[in-house]
Amino acid sequence: MRIAVVGATGNVGTALLRTLSADGGHELVGVGRREPDAASAPYRSASWRAVDIAAPDATAALRSALEGCDAVVHLAWVIQPNHREEELRRVNVDGSARVFDAAAQAGVKQVVYASSVGAYSSGPKDRRVDESWPTGGLHTSHYSRQKAEVERILDRFEADHPEIAVARLRPGLIFQSGQASEVGRFFLGRFIPQQVARARVPVLPMPPGMAFQAVHAEDAADAYARVLAVRARGAFNIAAEPVLDPQTLTPVLGARRSVPVPAAALRSVVWLSWELRVQRTDPGWIDMAMQVPIMDTTRAQTELGWQPQRSSQEAVSAVLGGMQQASGVQASAALRPGDQGATS
Repeated sequence: MRIAVVGATGNVGTALLRTLSADGGHELVGVGRREPDAASAPYRSASWRAVDIAAPDATAALRSALEGCDAVVHLAWVIQPNHREEELRRVNVDGSARVFDAAAQAGVKQVVYASSVGAYSSGPKDRRVDESWPTGGLHTSHYSRQKAEVERILDRFEADHPEIAVARLRPGLIFQSGQASEVGRFFLGRFIPQQVARARVPVLPMPPGMAFQAVHAEDAADAYARVLAVRARGAFNIAAEPVLDPQTLTPVLGARRSVPVPAAALRSVVWLSWELRVQRTDPGWIDMAMQVPIMDTTRAQTELGWQPQRSSQEAVSAVLGGMQQASGVQASAALRPGDQGATS
C-alpha cells in the first residue's frame, strides 16, 4: 500500500512511520513543511515532499505529493503561536481543507484524519461517552474550536465523496519521550526551563473535577495502522487507562498527595501568566481538562482489535523522563532539542 503521511515529522508522525515500516509492504510518502534528515531512522523509510499546507496555493503541491497514493493520514497541526489564532487557523483549518481537497483530486481512496478529544462538546466526567457525542468543541479554547471546525469540514468532505473511506481518530493527549523538547517549547516557554520536570513537589494543586485521558504515541500509531489495514470508516476514540485525575496523576509527578484548588483560581493564574508571556499554556487547556468528556474506547477495541500496550501513566512518565534528559529527535525540525520550529 502506498501511504502518505502529512505531518510525518511530528509526534505521532514519527511513531506512525516506525509502525508502518515495521509492518512492511508499504511505500511511504512523508509530507512536511520542512524535510527531515532522510538518512535517519525512522525517516529513511519514506520518500519526502516539502509542502507548507498553510500556503494559499498548497493544494497543487499536495495533489502532486499524493498522486498514486492509496491512503493519506493527515496529522499536521500547530498549537503555537497561540497568541495569534489566525496564524494557527491558516495551518489547522485552511490547511486541513487543502489536504482533503488534494486527496480527492489525486484519487486517494482512504483518508484518515487526526481529530482529538478536544473536538467534543462539554460532557460528563462520571461516565464514558462514545463517538456519537457532539463535536461542537469548547468556545473558550482555540484548539477545541479549530478541531471542531475541521470535523465539520470533514463531514462535508465525507458526504461529497462516498467513494473515499474516511476515518477520524479522537485521541486523548499523546505522549512519548521523543517529543519532550517540543512539549517544553509549546507549553513552558523560554522563561521556564525544561528541567522543571526534575522537580518533585510534595503536593499537587489540582481542581477536584479535573480529569483527562492520555495515550502513548506508539499506541496511537498502532491505532492509525489498524484503521489503514481494514479501511475503517467513521470515528474512533483512542485513550489508555487509567483516567488521569488528582488520584492517578499525583504518583506520576512524584507528589505525596494532591491538594484541591478552585478551577477558577487555577485558570486565572494560567491566563495571567499566559497573557504576560511567562509561560505558553493558554487557559483553554485548563477548560478542556475540566470540561471535555471521558471517552469510551470500546469501538476501537472491538472493530480494530486495538489495545494500548502502555498505561496513560506510563505515557506521562515517558515525556517527563524525556524532559529530564532534554530528549528529542535530532533529525526532525519539529522535535529537535532546542529547535524553535513548531510545524510538522
